[in-house]
Amino acid sequence: MPADFIISLYVFVLAGFIGFMVITRVSRLLHTPLMSLTNALDAVVVVAAMIIAGRREYELAVILGTIAVAASFSNAVGGFIITERMLRMFKTTGPKKS
Repeated sequence: MPADFIISLYVFVLAGFIGFMVITRVSRLLHTPLMSLTNALDAVVVVAAMIIAGRREYELAVILGTIAVAASFSNAVGGFIITERMLRMFKTTGPKKS
């Protein structure tokens, strides 16, 4: 395997570990706004993973790229669902009663 692939794999694993450590330390109060913010980042990750998987240079890159597409896509969809639920909590359903 070329050195570039090994370096990229190292960065991928390190980024995953750091991301996991950061997200697990977020307070529950900030979790929903953070999810809505990361939906945009997930779109970037989906596109990058599709490019990596689509190159078909190495079998491992295709497998990891496919896993990244699935994980990012499911995270983005879940984030939109959670954001929609959060926004529904603040909507009024009828006229205010005095």
